[in-house]
Amino acid sequence: MTVRPPLFALLAALPLLAACGDRGEPDTVAPADPGTAAASQLRQSIETATFSPPPVGATAESGATADGSAGTAGTVNRSGAAGPALPEDARPDPTLVRVQVLLDRTRFSPGIIDGLGGQNTRQAIAAFEAANGLTVDGVLDPAVFQHLTSGDGGRVLIDYTVTAADAAGPFIGTVPPDLEAMARLETVGYADAREALAEKFHMTEALLDALNPGADFTRAGQALVVAQTGPEPLQGEVSRIVVSKAEQSVRAFAADGTLLAFYPATIGSGEMPSPSGTHTVRAIAPEPNYTYDPSRVSYGKGGGKVVVPAGPNNPVGSVWIDLSRDTYGIHGSPNPETIGKAASSGCVRLTNWDVEQLAGAVKAGVAVRFT
Repeated sequence: MTVRPPLFALLAALPLLAACGDRGEPDTVAPADPGTAAASQLRQSIETATFSPPPVGATAESGATADGSAGTAGTVNRSGAAGPALPEDARPDPTLVRVQVLLDRTRFSPGIIDGLGGQNTRQAIAAFEAANGLTVDGVLDPAVFQHLTSGDGGRVLIDYTVTAADAAGPFIGTVPPDLEAMARLETVGYADAREALAEKFHMTEALLDALNPGADFTRAGQALVVAQTGPEPLQGEVSRIVVSKAEQSVRAFAADGTLLAFYPATIGSGEMPSPSGTHTVRAIAPEPNYTYDPSRVSYGKGGGKVVVPAGPNNPVGSVWIDLSRDTYGIHGSPNPETIGKAASSGCVRLTNWDVEQLAGAVKAGVAVRFT
C-alpha cells in the first residue's frame, strides 16, 4: 500500500475568467462542496478527537455515550461528526472511530469500524482493560482513552489511492440470497468495489462514504481517506484458542500465556449450538468453498447437496479453520456488520480480516477450548 501524508490545507477556489477579459465583470468564485467540507471536517475531528468525563451531576448527551451504550460514562467531542446525508443516529462519532481504529491496531478487535459503538466495542474495551490492569467494565473512560492514545499516537486515517487491482474485481453485483443461486457462480466475490474497499480497511461502507463523498471507487487512481489499520500478522504463534460462548468472543494465546488477540464472534445459537469442551485445529483452508450436505448437518431445509464456490461473500467467508469436531470450524463472514449480533450454524464466525489474521498464526494441532 502506498501511504501518503494527509493533507489538511484547504485549496482556495480559483476565480473564473471572462472569455476575452474585456467585459469588466467581477470575478466569481465556485461555491464550496458541502459534502467535501463535511468530510474534511469529519477527518480532522477524528484525528484530534478527545474524551472527557462529564461534569459532576451531569447526564450524558442523548444517544450513545463513548462506549456505545446509554448512561453517563463520559462525553465525546462530536464536532464535525455530521457525515454527508446521514441521519443523526447513524453519524459516526469521531472519538469512537479513533478508539475503534486504535483497538484494531492493538489486536483487540472491535469488529467492523463504524464510529457507532455497541456490544463489540464494549467487549474489546473490556479485554483491553483486563490486559492493561484497568478496572474491567467495558466502558470508555479517561484511563482507557489515555492508555490507547499514549500507546499509539499515530494517525488513524490515511490517504489511499485506488489501485487497478482494487478496481478490477471480480465483482458480482447483487449477492444471491440462496445457496443454489450462489452455486451457479464462478466465485462469490464482492458485490462492488465499494464493498471490497470498505472491508479492506475494516470499515462500514457508510463510514467510507462519509469520508469520501462523491468518490468513484471503481476508478484506479481515485484518492480516498481510509482507516489506518495495523499490520496484519499477529506478533507470535498461537498456541491455544479460547472461545467464549457467553461473551461471544475468541481469544488467541501464545505458549507463554500472552494474549495475542481478541476478536468478537458469532457462536452458534439456541437451535444450533456450538460444541463444548476442547477440540483441536485439524487444517486451515484459505478461500474455501462451502458445502451444504443435508445428510451431515442438522440445519437447513433439506434438499440436495450444494457446493458454493469460494469468495469473500461465500457463507464461510475467506478462511475456514477446520476443527476436530466434524462439520465445525472457525470461519469468516460475508456480513461483517452482523458479527456478534446474528446466530450461526453452530460454528464460530469472525470478520474476514480477523479470521485471516488468526489463521496466519495457527497450525494444525492447536487446542480450541469452548467455554
